[in-house]
Amino acid sequence: MRRYGKNPDEDDIRIRPNRKGNRPRTHTRPKHEDAVEGFVLTVDRGRITCLVEDRTVVAMKARELGRKSVVVGDRVAIVGDLTGDKDTLARIVRVESRRSVLRRTADDDDPFERVVVANADQLAIVTALADPEPRPRMIDRCLVAAYDAGLEPLLVLTKSDLAPADQLLSAYRPLGVPYIVTSREDLANGAATELVRRHLEDKVTAFVGHSGVGKTTLVNTLVPEDRWRTTGVVNAVTGRGRHTTTSALALPLTGVDGWVIDTPGVRSFGLHHVDPSRVILAFPDLEPGTEGCPRGCSHDEPECALDQWAADGHADPARLDSLRRLLATRERREGD
Repeated sequence: MRRYGKNPDEDDIRIRPNRKGNRPRTHTRPKHEDAVEGFVLTVDRGRITCLVEDRTVVAMKARELGRKSVVVGDRVAIVGDLTGDKDTLARIVRVESRRSVLRRTADDDDPFERVVVANADQLAIVTALADPEPRPRMIDRCLVAAYDAGLEPLLVLTKSDLAPADQLLSAYRPLGVPYIVTSREDLANGAATELVRRHLEDKVTAFVGHSGVGKTTLVNTLVPEDRWRTTGVVNAVTGRGRHTTTSALALPLTGVDGWVIDTPGVRSFGLHHVDPSRVILAFPDLEPGTEGCPRGCSHDEPECALDQWAADGHADPARLDSLRRLLATRERREGD
């Protein structure tokens, strides 16, 4: 009689047969040394469109990637059918290291981070001067997200024919953020297109903004052959735009090297993921002054060393005020 329990001998070991008749699983994964590099253009319901050399290839994530996300702007390794022919499907087997990641959360209380784009160099914050009215708090939040991600911010103000830009710009001049002011006439005659294009050359630029501010209209003038991306109108009652861009899309600039990434219109930009201590890094004139701050300083308290740093002439006090305003957005809801 076969015994099981203490000190069984090797004859007592049970071996379960493999009923499926296939090979047992292994933790060894293929290296995919034949994989080709691709650039993610858009992601739609699990189908990922990538630029591979001079053609677009539709792919899906390989199982070994698990829960790892693939977003617009990613550099990926692709295997399988790379012809780009209709109804073909390749596999993404690796996501290369990202040099930058722009994130947001749905709200400040939401711990779930959403990656907006990867590997961007610049964040163009598009805001209308009227119709709909500008929301400075939203601009501040996008600036904080840009600084946290290590992106260069660019402020793009549209519809200057409806309202002047001076009052809004006065709040951002101390930050030294580059800006562009356009009108509907500028868009019609091409003047705005050339002005914006000069700021985008040789860069990957993500465009963000509320619906109805003219973001997609501007992108369409920069990449006219891709006008299939529709534009919407502003609701006369609520003053809000209608979402016309439903997924992020990377498009090559016309006439110069560079990429624009059009993102869906957003109504809020949560900053739950942002570490306030990283925002100071975007203020090189203020950052050395933090050496005298107490541990865990919020930079907006009586013991903060930045007050003396600015008073001693090392930085413009207006810059310190701007830093504190941006840090406050991390603790304050966008709609307050």
